[in-house]
Amino acid sequence: MEAHIHSMANLFAQLGLSTNPMDIETFISAQRPLSRGTTVESAPFWTEAQKTFLKEEIIWDADWVGVVDELNARLSV
Repeated sequence: MEAHIHSMANLFAQLGLSTNPMDIETFISAQRPLSRGTTVESAPFWTEAQKTFLKEEIIWDADWVGVVDELNARLSV
């Protein structure tokens, strides 16, 4: 099975958010840094559906996990 590589724009589309690069940067800047001990999937700004998607991708180590990890890193700084 071939691994799929997803971009940040693909992830934002999956989450129902704007895929415009400037909108992505604005979102990340507005939401960071995450509070100490807050994981990306439990951040308070997600809807329940978004939280579920992120959590499942992490648990299943699915093909989205690389870009979810990237988002987590960008939100944590």
